[in-house]
Amino acid sequence: MWIIIFPFIQLVSIGTYYKYVTVSEFFLICFSYYKGWQHWLSLSLSLLFLLAMGANTTLLITIWLEASLHEPMYYLLSLLSLLDMVLCLTVMPKVLAIFWFDLRSISFSVCFLQMFIINSFLTMESYMFMVTAYEHYSAICRPLQYPSIISDQFVARAVIFVVARNHLFFLPVPILSARLRYCAENIIKNCICTNLSVSRLSCDDISFNQLYQFVVGWTTLGSDFILIVLSYSFILKAVLRIKAKGAVAKALSTCGSHFILILFFSTVLLVLVITNKRILPDVPILLNILHHLIPPALNPIVYGVRTKEIKQGIQKLL
Repeated sequence: MWIIIFPFIQLVSIGTYYKYVTVSEFFLICFSYYKGWQHWLSLSLSLLFLLAMGANTTLLITIWLEASLHEPMYYLLSLLSLLDMVLCLTVMPKVLAIFWFDLRSISFSVCFLQMFIINSFLTMESYMFMVTAYEHYSAICRPLQYPSIISDQFVARAVIFVVARNHLFFLPVPILSARLRYCAENIIKNCICTNLSVSRLSCDDISFNQLYQFVVGWTTLGSDFILIVLSYSFILKAVLRIKAKGAVAKALSTCGSHFILILFFSTVLLVLVITNKRILPDVPILLNILHHLIPPALNPIVYGVRTKEIKQGIQKLL
């Protein structure tokens, strides 16, 4: 994780990024219309947060302790769980602190660090979904070549590629926002520091920031989603040819739940963009929070617990 975050900390700490800054901290305003919901909503979010952290921690410990799970497929699941935990720990403690203790202030540097982690780890999670879909495709459509395709070297190359991709494309996002001049307005109408929510407070023109995030976001996430759809299309085509009794239903049940979860992860941002001007501002904020919480809570169940080997490993652990 420090390999990913350290370059950002170095760059943001350089004085040139604070040359024109007159704002030392921001204030996060989560819900302006339904403030009375916050305490009740915090209970549900707390339960989801505990579920996400507990399930991912259990999955990581199980894979670490069970020697039979030391295989590339389970390494990919471990990476996905690690990304989920970092996202939850980056977003949820601050959100719950706002709901419970009204701690709305966030420092300038912490805000942009949170922005960098969210942008980076969300796109890394999208990439891991794509890699996992390819792993399923290889297991079902090319079973004889599977051991040579999905190897330890494959996992290592996938990790190196996703880290390099995020440094190349997403490190500039918080840096571009940090270089803007923030003159007086410091109230962020969101529970987290997103790029657009923060940059709108600037006195400068943010057209380039918006264009850069739009192009990079849709290029990376869009290409991941297209490859995921192609992988599951080939899987569906191969599964429908299986003659064994019950095999089709089992494969469709497993891959279908995976694809539905990925579809939720990939389309929430599109829903936010389309409906942002047509519904109350509180609704996109709530969807944004759930977008960082529901996939981490469900990923260990959909990808892990439903796998026979992991289920047996958890039983041994208990």
